[in-house]
Amino acid sequence: RHYLKYFDKMRCLRKRSAVSFLGILVVCLLFMNLYIEDGYVLEGDKQLIRETATHQLNPERYVHSFKDLSNFSGSINISYRYLAGTPLPRKRYLTIGLSSVKRKKGNYLLETIKSIFEQSSYEELKEIAVVVQLADFDSAWCEGMVQDISQKFAHHIIAGRLTVIHVPEDYYPVLDGLKRNYNDPEDRVKFRSKQNVDYAFLLNFCANLSDYYVMLEDDVRCSKNFLTAVKKVITSREGSYWVTLEFSKLGYIGKLYHSHDLPRLAHFLLMFYQEMPCDWLLIHFRGLLAQKEVIRFKPSLFQHMGYYSSYKGAENKLKDDDFEEESFDIPDNPPANLHTNMNVFENYEASKAYSSIDEYFWGKAPSTGDFYGIVFEKPIKISKIKVVTGTEDRQNDILHHGALEVGEKIVGSKKGRQCTTYLRLGEFKNGNFEITDVEHKVLFDINCMRILVTKSQKEWLIIRSISVWTSQTPNQ
Repeated sequence: RHYLKYFDKMRCLRKRSAVSFLGILVVCLLFMNLYIEDGYVLEGDKQLIRETATHQLNPERYVHSFKDLSNFSGSINISYRYLAGTPLPRKRYLTIGLSSVKRKKGNYLLETIKSIFEQSSYEELKEIAVVVQLADFDSAWCEGMVQDISQKFAHHIIAGRLTVIHVPEDYYPVLDGLKRNYNDPEDRVKFRSKQNVDYAFLLNFCANLSDYYVMLEDDVRCSKNFLTAVKKVITSREGSYWVTLEFSKLGYIGKLYHSHDLPRLAHFLLMFYQEMPCDWLLIHFRGLLAQKEVIRFKPSLFQHMGYYSSYKGAENKLKDDDFEEESFDIPDNPPANLHTNMNVFENYEASKAYSSIDEYFWGKAPSTGDFYGIVFEKPIKISKIKVVTGTEDRQNDILHHGALEVGEKIVGSKKGRQCTTYLRLGEFKNGNFEITDVEHKVLFDINCMRILVTKSQKEWLIIRSISVWTSQTPNQ
C-alpha cells in the first residue's frame, strides 16, 4: 500500500510537471510569434506596447527604460529608393524632412519646396538639406511628381540640397484591421497609422544627414531666413536640456529635434503606429525623454497653407496666427544669470522673461527699489534693447514707474555677482522700453542690465519679454 501511494504521488507530480512545462512552452511560442510578427520591433518594445494604455502613455513610468534602450539608437533596416538626388556628400546643419501622398483635392508639395528654397539666402542654402519622401503606393503618381520636382528644382538636386526618396510597400506593417481607437472609422485609422510609419521611415533616413532635423508637412509656407532664426534659438538654448523645440503651434509642423534622437523617435512611431495620430505621439515622445513643458517660440516660422487635407480631401483651414512671413529681427539674448528681489508668483520665475518662449515673469506688487537683474557671462556690446511688460489679458500688470540701466565692473562670487556702477538709459513708458544705437551711447562693455522699479505699485508685474541685440564682440 505504501508503495502504491508513493507511485500515485509520483504520477501526480509528473502530470503537474508536464502541465507546467507545456504552459512555459506555450508562453515561449507566443513570445516567438510576437517577435516574428514584426521584425523591426524589439521584444522589450513589445512588452512596452502591451503594458502601455492605448491613449495614456505614462512618461514618468517609462522614461528611464525608454532612454536606456540602446537598441533604439540603431537604424531600421530598410532599402530606400532614390527617385531624385544622391546621398549627401557632407553633413549639414539642418535637414528639413517632409512626406507627401497623393491628395484627392489640391497639391501643395511643389509650393512648399519652392518656399523653403526661396526664403533661404545663399549662405543658408549651404547648411540645409531637404528630403522629400513620396509615400504613396501609386507608382504613376510618384513618377509624375519626380518629373515635376526634377524640372523645377534641378539645380538644387545637382547641388545636393534636395533628395527625393521612396520606401516600397513591402516594408510596411499591416495597415488593415487595426484597432479603432477613439471610435475613428476604419479608413481614418488606416490613414493615420500609415502616416506614422511614413514619418518613421523618413526620420530613419535622415538620422545622419545633419546636426538637427525639422519636421514639416507638404503644405507649408516658410518665413524668410528661417534657418538663421532657428540657429539663434538653438544658440540661446545652449547648455539647457531639450528634446523638441517648436516653431509652429500646429500639428507636427516646425518641430525641431537633435538628429541623434531620430532613431529613437522612428522606433517609437513604429511601436505605436496604430495607437494614435502622429502629433499626439510626438507629445508623448517628448515626455518620455523628460521634457515636460512645451518649448515654443514666437513668432512662428512656418505656416499651414493647404486648404484641403490629404485625408479624403476634407477642408483644413487651420492657420497659425503667430506666423510672420517677412524677415524679423530675432534678439541674440546672450547667456546670462538672472535674478530678482521681487516676490515671485508660483513658477513664473525670472528666466521666463529672458527668452522668446511664450512664457513670462510674474511678480507680486513691487516696491520702490525692487529690481530684475541680468548679469551676462561675458562683457558685451549691445545695439538694441526692448522690454515688454503686461499681457493682453492682464493689461494693468505692467511696470507703471521704472527705468532700465546697464552696468560694468562686476564684483562678488559666481552666485552673487553684480555690477558696482550703473548708467541709466531711460524710463519705461506705458509699461514698455525700447532703445537703439546703445553701442554709441554706452562707452564701456556691458556686464549687467537691470530693470529698476522707481515707484511702488499695487498692481502685480508681468515682464513678458526682454530682448537684447548685440553688436560686435568686444576684444577680450
